[in-house]
Order: sequence, then structure tokens, then C-alpha cells
Amino acid sequence: MEQKICQSCGMPMAAGDLYGTNVDGSPNDEYCKYCYEKGAFHNPDETLEGMIETCVPFMVEQGMPEKDARNQLNELLPQLKRWKQN
Repeated sequence: MEQKICQSCGMPMAAGDLYGTNVDGSPNDEYCKYCYEKGAFHNPDETLEGMIETCVPFMVEQGMPEKDARNQLNELLPQLKRWKQN
């Protein structure tokens, strides 16, 4: 089974308790609880660049060098549903 990742920030969501929620309170398996709650994004005006800046410190905290974290996010995030250009 493929592990789900948040389609906004790219965070792995191995457990359902990391899922965001829809308006009716049901789990949303596309977005994590840190990005999406009650059917809306926590920061609806967030830009792709802003999301990268938000995520880098968390990846560094997990032991990844800042440059590598930034490179990985610059590659991954534009491919995700929230940021993909139609």
C-alpha cells in the first residue's frame, strides 16, 4: 500500500490521525491536519514559496540539512494537488 502524503505540504501521513477533516468532520486523506481542517486550509492565502519556508525548519529538525530540505521541497511541492498548475 502506498503511503499517503499531504497534497499541500508533502508530509507523510502514515496514520489516519494525521488526516485533515472535511466540513462534516469526516477524515480527508488528501491533506494533513496541520494544513486542512473543517473543509478549509488553515492558511488559504499561503503561497508555494511560503509553504516551503514553513516546512524547511521541520525537515531540518528531523536532521536534514537546510539546503537538501529546500531542494526536496522545491521539487516535490509543485507536483502536489494544491500547487499544481492546471
